[in-house]
Amino acid sequence: MAFTIVNTPCTVPLVKGFENQNYVGLRPISSLKFKSARTSTFGRSGALFVVRACERFDGSVKKAEMSIEECEAAVVAGNAPEAPPVPPKPAAPVGTPVIQPYQLTRRPRRNRKSPALRASFQETSLSPANFVYPLFIHEGQEDTPIGAMPGCYRLGWRHGLVEEVAKARDVGVNSIVLFPKVPDALKSPTGDEAYNDNGLVPRTIRLLKDKFPDLVIYTDVALDPYSSDGHDGIVREDGVIMNDETVHQLCKQTVSQARAGADVVSPSDMMDGRVGAIRAALDSEGFHHVSIMSYTAKYASSFYGPFREALDSNPRFGDKKTYQMNPANYREALVEAHEDEAEGADILLVKPGLPYLDIIRLLRNQSPLPIAAYQVSGEYSMIKAGGVLKMIDEERVMMESLMCLRRAGADIILTYFALQAARCLCGEKK
Repeated sequence: MAFTIVNTPCTVPLVKGFENQNYVGLRPISSLKFKSARTSTFGRSGALFVVRACERFDGSVKKAEMSIEECEAAVVAGNAPEAPPVPPKPAAPVGTPVIQPYQLTRRPRRNRKSPALRASFQETSLSPANFVYPLFIHEGQEDTPIGAMPGCYRLGWRHGLVEEVAKARDVGVNSIVLFPKVPDALKSPTGDEAYNDNGLVPRTIRLLKDKFPDLVIYTDVALDPYSSDGHDGIVREDGVIMNDETVHQLCKQTVSQARAGADVVSPSDMMDGRVGAIRAALDSEGFHHVSIMSYTAKYASSFYGPFREALDSNPRFGDKKTYQMNPANYREALVEAHEDEAEGADILLVKPGLPYLDIIRLLRNQSPLPIAAYQVSGEYSMIKAGGVLKMIDEERVMMESLMCLRRAGADIILTYFALQAARCLCGEKK
């Protein structure tokens, strides 16, 4: 190992007996020896540490056989030292046609020919800081597995959740979003439990903030976990989802969450005008610092099935097509984005993720706001199932899918793979 010299002007007295014993900030290593010397610095007396560390130190430094001047003179005289020869050109397999190389002015493969070059020119990066970890919580003490989402659980809010958050933070994931499984007895047509200050979500926020003050907590804002009808809004007797009355309830829900300590509230209901109303409600209560991540382009997708099993929140009748977007529509996403921006959204979200990369790119190109993508439960479960059946390499497909969401323009990704992917990025195994 080559020795290292550290020159540091010092105002402390010279250390005596400096033989790996009396010093601060260095761990004693029996195989290393340290020397110190006093000298002058810039014309005045001062202390200067000269530290030479090597595995074996015999008290002498080997002198170079030739000086720099002698080496340069030898090269000028044509006596350059020997170096390894140019390696031979690799042989092509037998039968390869012999042709004249094409006269191409540009060969893009040149920038892909080695891992080092590929890493140098990589345009998109992925890190644990890009992940928001969705976590399901319930009132029980035990963690119960979710059948349609292998590896995911309804976590006990007092124990299992805290442990899962700690694991995520250990690998750099410091943002979570909470989804509650509410007891049926607390559900009602108007979802009043959504703004109970001592409800499951507010209690959980207070607990997490007490244990992890710097944890970034996102919350879901919608009535479906609290509704006896399973819809995101109040349902009229003729089946119509009532817009303005629902927004009134959502405002009370967000204020309750903010009061508990939520950092970002996330209206996922797709009611018209709810971002502006929520912003006004938060500001009127003094929560100017609480951000809004709007589910701007949330499509009426078939990819949500496993999530609804996790929360037991399937609609009791009908579907959500009168408020969630038509999967066939592209330009409509711009209408929603413009409204959310004008009403005060801080982050725009697209849901689902991978099937809607074009929408992510559309919003990225049209808006200066941060863009979020939700890799939803159906996307997660398909990758998990394919991995179990050995039809795909689960880990590689997981990482590729997340990179694609980033490449399309997502600044953050809500993904159930957050912990697993972060461990991969940190070089850990499951």
